Amino acid sequence: QVQLVESGGGLVQAGDSLRLSCAASGRTFSSYAMGWFRQAPGNERESVAAINWSGCVTYYADSVKGRFTISRDNAKNTVYLQMNSLKPEDTAVYYCAADVSRHGNLGLRPETMSGYDYWGQGTQVTVSS
Repeated sequence: QVQLVESGGGLVQAGDSLRLSCAASGRTFSSYAMGWFRQAPGNERESVAAINWSGCVTYYADSVKGRFTISRDNAKNTVYLQMNSLKPEDTAVYYCAADVSRHGNLGLRPETMSGYDYWGQGTQVTVSS
């Protein structure tokens, strides 16, 4: 079992930055990959970014490339999502997720929700124009 708790969401203006955190517990954190997803009202949940066990391999959705950065600190059992140049369309509930099935590697399609085994409860990010 893995427990995930997100934090760092809030209300910001367009152009501002936020850093989300996801604290993990329950299994050796460095043994699994992590992802961030988001879901806006009325929309399906979509992938934002993913990172392998070491932090050396990452994936980003096209919509956030160049603005968001995913990272992890295995000593702190935490994955981060640094979000810069935020836009109103980034408004959503942000979820972190753990993929414990691939020994820490990203799958061929890290943007796929079904590739993740555990999910957090989410943190709201609202970007005003």
